[in-house]
Amino acid sequence: MHADWMRRATSVCVALLVLAAVALPGAAHAKDTPETPELTLAVGGLPGLYYLPVLAAQQLGYFKEEGLDVTLEDFAGGSKALEAVVGGSAEVGAGAFEHTLFMQEKGQHYRAFVLMGRAPQIVVAVLKSKADQLKTLADFKGAKVGVSAPGSSTDLVLTVALRKAGVQRNEISAIGVGSGATVMAAVSGGRIDALSNVDPMMTKLTRSGAIKVLIDTRTVKGTQDVFGGTMPAATLYASDEFIQKNPKTTQALANAIVHANRWLQTASDADLLKMVPPAYLLNDSALYVEAFHNVRDAYSPDGLMPADGPATSLRALASFDSRLDAKKIDLNATYTNDFAQKAAAQFK
Repeated sequence: MHADWMRRATSVCVALLVLAAVALPGAAHAKDTPETPELTLAVGGLPGLYYLPVLAAQQLGYFKEEGLDVTLEDFAGGSKALEAVVGGSAEVGAGAFEHTLFMQEKGQHYRAFVLMGRAPQIVVAVLKSKADQLKTLADFKGAKVGVSAPGSSTDLVLTVALRKAGVQRNEISAIGVGSGATVMAAVSGGRIDALSNVDPMMTKLTRSGAIKVLIDTRTVKGTQDVFGGTMPAATLYASDEFIQKNPKTTQALANAIVHANRWLQTASDADLLKMVPPAYLLNDSALYVEAFHNVRDAYSPDGLMPADGPATSLRALASFDSRLDAKKIDLNATYTNDFAQKAAAQFK
């Protein structure tokens, strides 16, 4: 009788274990729980279409799907967001890939782990009121040029383009004007002669006739014309220490961004307008949609760093900052495709 009771008890235990496994499917995936589910992501200008994958991942719930509670902290430009990450007020940064090169030069190791943009999406233009004097970039000596923030990617693209035209960075005045409504104030207030900035603001200014476009890196082709190769743009990056300690968190972030990038490849205009907060539409939804179509080619379809991208970025940064010794930079230490490859496999 004792043996019979033991057999029945064992059967009941097995049945309960099976029921528990069925009732708690998430238990099988507990290993994927992010080590740091609550984190702050510093963004260098959230209203700009440059960072639309981050906005989409938040608005569409993709971060939450990955078990993350992400606080987006917005800054006037990528260099300011980088300061927040380095200072410790944000765990992860959303910004241009070249920040990882810049930090390695300073002996600090940060790594991009998912690519959002394969083109900078930055436009260099002259105000219509100055178009007679500033016909080409070669005429920019002495000009006041608005950038999102000095040292940011808007400044980098401007500097590279100017160098090609024979003008050095110290021959112009770069003025931080942000990337949202503050740009309009700088243009209308006559604070600047020209502008290097992102959409939707640049499409708005073009449509209103306020500016004349000289350089356009909103497409892959336009980017290759300026940089001579694929120029990686917006990424998510973090310190090597964070990535090593938080591989599941890093993977979850990469998953959310690749999911958002895939959504952007096929999203309808109506889907886009439903997702974007009204405050970012500049009171003109048709304009926002037009700007989105101007930059859609720039979003990475898979989150992977292109083979020639890091070297192109290093060439650009070396011409931007004479203190950078390109020979001392280990490009393989500035990015990884491991997380993006796993994410891309999930969202085919």
